[in-house]
Amino acid sequence: MSKIELLKAKRDGLKIKDDINRFAKEGWESISEEDIHRLKWYGLFLRNPTPGFFMLRVRIPNGFSSSHQVRALACIAEIYGNGVIDITTRQQVQLRHLKIENIPQVFDLIEEMGLTTSQTGMDNVRNIMGCPVAGLNPKERVDAYSLVKDLNEHILDNPEFSNLPRKFNITVSGCPDDCVHAETQDLALVPAIEEKGGNTVYGFNVLVGGKLGSGGYRIATPLDVFLCPDEVVEVCSALILLYRDHGNRDVRSKNRLAFLIEGWGEEKFRSALEGRVGRLLTRAGVDLRGNEKSEHIGAYRQKQKLMNYVGLKIPVGRIQSDKLKGLARLSEKYGNEEIRFSHSNSLVIPNVPDKKLGDMLEEALVKEFSYNPSSVLRGLVSCVGSDYCNLAAIETKSMALKVAAQLEGKLPDTAPINMHWSGCPAGCGNHLVADVGLLGKKMRRGNEVIEAVDIYMGGRTGIDPKLSVKVMEDVPCDQLAEVLEFVIPYHTREKMHPIKGKKYSRRRESPLPVKPKKQTEKQTENNVLEEIKI
Repeated sequence: MSKIELLKAKRDGLKIKDDINRFAKEGWESISEEDIHRLKWYGLFLRNPTPGFFMLRVRIPNGFSSSHQVRALACIAEIYGNGVIDITTRQQVQLRHLKIENIPQVFDLIEEMGLTTSQTGMDNVRNIMGCPVAGLNPKERVDAYSLVKDLNEHILDNPEFSNLPRKFNITVSGCPDDCVHAETQDLALVPAIEEKGGNTVYGFNVLVGGKLGSGGYRIATPLDVFLCPDEVVEVCSALILLYRDHGNRDVRSKNRLAFLIEGWGEEKFRSALEGRVGRLLTRAGVDLRGNEKSEHIGAYRQKQKLMNYVGLKIPVGRIQSDKLKGLARLSEKYGNEEIRFSHSNSLVIPNVPDKKLGDMLEEALVKEFSYNPSSVLRGLVSCVGSDYCNLAAIETKSMALKVAAQLEGKLPDTAPINMHWSGCPAGCGNHLVADVGLLGKKMRRGNEVIEAVDIYMGGRTGIDPKLSVKVMEDVPCDQLAEVLEFVIPYHTREKMHPIKGKKYSRRRESPLPVKPKKQTEKQTENNVLEEIKI
């Protein structure tokens, strides 16, 4: 058995919470190596670059939160941490530089806000992702948020799901746009339609075995199963337990669901799943996803009358606590106190009435965290980087911002692109599914060791997913902007992987006007309808 399997066999990771008060009294150096690993079941990570300080990951299913929750997290970051908050590519929030002495108080505050850090690390079902504008998108056929919530409640703190062979990533989305990278997930439910009993039923097709780390990008494959909404919790739970009981536990680099799928094949896996649920499952329906990709950044009309949502780009996902509290105030002033986090290092403030929209777009924070960013900044995503992660070879976030700033003036007419940075092959920045993927490394130049990247291009998720292609190796970071300036125009999405008979497009939001003076609500609605892309 591997070291991790041995420590799991000794004690369930969920039981470590009972010891946190003792650790707080005795100090971080008293914590054994095994318990350092077990603390990850509750989102506590002791990082080598910051000895004595922990990163805390907060679970936010589907990225849905409220202004009071966000304000509380910002206050925790200010009082107990260093004021830095990261929005992750799994719609979670990470707080940094926390001491074990303060963790009991921090946990109390988080739980009072209706949040948890449980099962955000190690061999668990991680935060369940979904479309950040679920329930708002006029094109949406099924609102999946309630299903994400139900599935999360079934799994959370349930010992049946606390000892998997490896981490398990899930997304459940009814969005027709490629907004959640479904093909990278161990289990993905994507919107579909099926005829059952003479009736048209909206539900989900099931994809399985996607991943990014542990050997690279494996595109999740269709299981040829359609699920009605009322089947989701039952069948997904059975599928996870099937992986728990039959997944490889010997070599951690081969422990993901992808390797079980490859070993068994989809047909055998589906048959075993049907055996667990005790019935035949409906074969896959028609996939309702289109060719369009959207990060939901911009100002959009909701399906609710006279309402809009505003998606704001948080460059590389890092924000100071005072700024985040300011955005919480905006959600209260202009919306209904909701804030939603996206996988693309962005957040959404929904339910903004037409009559308030113009004023909101004039707010200083909305201009700082733009709803209409440049084509380079819009799709910019970065992992944590070497300043906080000991696995990363380079400091990704500051370098990503620096290169983007250099490119913005040089590629003003370029169509919006995804540029994703990962500091190591674990691929937390999702570099293998981007138009431009950058994998950090160290290299020798003369007598010095410098930061560099390998460049990948053409990665794609969605209805026509594609593996990225490594086009260049060992590009020094101090020369990267100059290289990308000439490479990007010749490696567009359409040129790398054309879709036969279809054009793969990205939604490009146009800036909205400021609020017109003294207009009626109906006049405001008409103006917005003319200028927002519905």
